[in-house]
Amino acid sequence: MHKYLESSEYIDWHHPLVTAWAQHLCGELSCKKKIAEQCFNFVRDQIKHSGDYQLNPVTCKASDVLAQGTGYCYAKSHLLAALLRANAIPAGLCYQRLIISDQNPSFCLHGLNAIYLEDYGWYRVDARGNKQGVTAEFIPPQEQLAFKIEQPGEKDLPEIWPQPLQIVIDVLTSSRDYQQVANNLPDVLMLQV
Repeated sequence: MHKYLESSEYIDWHHPLVTAWAQHLCGELSCKKKIAEQCFNFVRDQIKHSGDYQLNPVTCKASDVLAQGTGYCYAKSHLLAALLRANAIPAGLCYQRLIISDQNPSFCLHGLNAIYLEDYGWYRVDARGNKQGVTAEFIPPQEQLAFKIEQPGEKDLPEIWPQPLQIVIDVLTSSRDYQQVANNLPDVLMLQV
């Protein structure tokens, strides 16, 4: 579990801003499930999805997401992992491969989290932000993610990563604005079995 509690370049929970917010969200709570829910609700509801709101700058590090109040799903998942880890709750990163458009199917990765909750084990949550047609909730043990896997080629990737995928970091750190990210959403090649 140690690797799911580490501070790193992009899940930089040792940053004073992240630590302060983690403590604020924890408040007087001692129940890890309640703390996880507080952190999830904060990231989902208070940090704006860059694409939905057409916001700059492009963020990647958890501390930058928090300071700017915006991030793509990937960046929001980095912040949620950092807030949880700062509260000694193991958290990892997960990805789904989703279809972008119906014409000439193109796909992209979608970033979300897995939280280790003692009573449930690994539990996936999606703090990308709710909007019409997209509703994610924290209701363990039931998962209610933002997107369901419905189309051919879509997939829940089973891994729980301790650090972000390099392809995600590359897109977020090389893009000058939210539109460039939207035009270059990361994807992975899926082998057909």
